Amino acid sequence: MSVEIPTLKQLEYFVCIAELKTFRGAAERLGVSQPTLSSQMYVLEQCLDVILLERSRKGAVLTPAGRDLLVNAREVLESMGGLINQAGMIRNGPGGTFRIGVSPTVGPYLLPHILPELHREYAALKLYVREEMPKTLELDLLEGRLDLVLIPLPFSGSKFTTDILFSEPLQLVLPKEHKLSTLSVIKTSHIRNQNILTLEERYSHYQQIQKTCEELGANILRDYEGTSLDALRQMIGMGMGMAFLPALYIHSEIHSPESLVVAKVQKLKLSRTHVLAWRTNSPNRGYYRELARTIRRLVKKNLNKVPLDFLSEV
Repeated sequence: MSVEIPTLKQLEYFVCIAELKTFRGAAERLGVSQPTLSSQMYVLEQCLDVILLERSRKGAVLTPAGRDLLVNAREVLESMGGLINQAGMIRNGPGGTFRIGVSPTVGPYLLPHILPELHREYAALKLYVREEMPKTLELDLLEGRLDLVLIPLPFSGSKFTTDILFSEPLQLVLPKEHKLSTLSVIKTSHIRNQNILTLEERYSHYQQIQKTCEELGANILRDYEGTSLDALRQMIGMGMGMAFLPALYIHSEIHSPESLVVAKVQKLKLSRTHVLAWRTNSPNRGYYRELARTIRRLVKKNLNKVPLDFLSEV
């Protein structure tokens, strides 16, 4: 007796309903009618001989079996996508369509320097970019809504592979009228009791600055946490404090004759390390390694005036 095999379309429908938790929303995203969607889900459940979804007027909820099989369904769809991309690379050279996530504190100040040249080198490569908070990027990568993330460490897990791209210093930025701005050498002792502005706690940047302030005896201004690097820059300009900002942001956004000073603190090395990460079992992992190498090369070439450290070359 032959066993009916679920189709890729049915698995795609299942994953979409699981993500949106509603047949109506899934039907709109997929461009099909609700009756078509419902009938295909019924056929899928008959094929697998399990109930995947609990239906109600409020929407659709995964059953325990549905939760278990959702991971497999995503892996099947990803493997098929990998097969199609691999065939395209064999036929046309490196390329394909990938969804990449980046942190708001990285993307706007890095991607403009690498994406145009990536497109020129790999005409068949298409990257759909999404900016999100690090925790959201991690979840989206895990659940297959993203193929890659370009993100600062810490970022790890048994289901992810990371390739180090470069390390970026965090530099002290203070208003020109601040008494420390006139010093030829700023020592760590000068930072004691100073007011330090930082991003909100949901940014990985926050934990690093918090630890540094505790070690140096500086004060984090909890009532004035920034929602973006631009917000921090504006608060520094108003004399509310100083901040340690990423070198890429400084290179992109802080120019003379702005009323800000970028300074080095003697014997203080603050930096963040950026990685390209993907799911360890991704069928495109070989290509992602190549992409990481290309990104490193383009960053080194196009951002040579920024004091970056290419750790992977050590």
